[in-house]
Amino acid sequence: MDKIGQKNENIKTLTQLLEQESSTKLALAKHYLELNLLLINELLDDEVRCLAGERYSRDKPHNGRYSRWGSNPGSVRIGEDKVRIDVPRVYDHETCTNRGLDNYNQLRSIEPDEGKLMQGILKGLSTNDYQCIVSNFTDSFGLSRSSVSRRFIEASTEAVKEFSERDLSDHNFIAMMIDGKYLAKEQMVIALGITLQGDKIPLGFIQTNTENARSIKQLLTNIVSRGFKYEEGLLCCIDGAKGIRKAIEDVFGKEAIVQRCQWHKRENVLSYLKESDKGKYRRKLNSAYSTEDYHEARAKLEIIIDELKPINIYASNSLKEGLEETLTIHRMGLKAEFGKSFSTTNIIENLNSQLRKYIGRVKYWKTSDQRQRWVACALLEIEKRMRKVDNFSNLYEMKLAIKKEIDSRNL
Repeated sequence: MDKIGQKNENIKTLTQLLEQESSTKLALAKHYLELNLLLINELLDDEVRCLAGERYSRDKPHNGRYSRWGSNPGSVRIGEDKVRIDVPRVYDHETCTNRGLDNYNQLRSIEPDEGKLMQGILKGLSTNDYQCIVSNFTDSFGLSRSSVSRRFIEASTEAVKEFSERDLSDHNFIAMMIDGKYLAKEQMVIALGITLQGDKIPLGFIQTNTENARSIKQLLTNIVSRGFKYEEGLLCCIDGAKGIRKAIEDVFGKEAIVQRCQWHKRENVLSYLKESDKGKYRRKLNSAYSTEDYHEARAKLEIIIDELKPINIYASNSLKEGLEETLTIHRMGLKAEFGKSFSTTNIIENLNSQLRKYIGRVKYWKTSDQRQRWVACALLEIEKRMRKVDNFSNLYEMKLAIKKEIDSRNL
């Protein structure tokens, strides 16, 4: 009990605690572990009294069959801690054996929280302290390393099932972002949904060598089969990969509006230029995309296209390719309110960054199943900590703008 235990060595039961001064009660109240120990002692003492009667009393229940018989060392689990206690012994004169306490057996049967175990292992990876975390579980829960590994596999398998099968029909999605992340030379393409309430929800992922249309179409089709609604319009933010663009068109059709990432477009253009020109055109491109008015922004970009032709035709063509889709947010009149969140893929890039934090230190991937389990566990953990998008209270304006855009296509 640390300092509290040193000051209150004689406090062994809740009854004794209630007889103490308020300062002592308050001090103990700040330490849940000590209070739990008092409650556990009370449970065990109650059972002993029921079997052997009050201490030093001549009135014995069960015709004196049971007697107090000292104590044995034992342990119980309180939260994530394994705590040593003295377990009262009760002797059965009829069978000439010690009788086990039912309450103690129930306390001993409490299993470790699998969710805590999974979070702990993920934390161990994110802090590069996996071995220490596993050691904590083996010490605290009395589990072997193989048992910890087996439990994690079982828990993470359930996490994959939960993640890949969860119903999406209760959510009103307004946007989707799609991007890929490499894990040991294998790419995981992830889809992230954004609801009308501004919540960010990982929707699914698929393992694929490249961002090809066939595999991503399979991913999106699975998401739709789980109740993902897009018929009223969906803004899809992507980095410009042709496979992703084709899959969106095949699955969502005219109901999808594509916003190409302005950051990726800028970096693609600059990659063709020599170092002495990059700073100048980075500033020009940033200025153009920062302009809120659609027509003004497009005019600035077209000037840059013309300027780049004599310098590097490939840079000019890169900027020209898909130009209109980099200005979707501008065209819908949403740049001022939602440009920060939706004109780039920064939101899903941040998700990938957090995913790297959790599992980026895994150096050896044995099987595809292992990848699936680790990615699903990490995404479910990350989802709990994701904040709403900026200006989420005004997302209904985006919904109306998307509908207007789609309606204009159908005229």
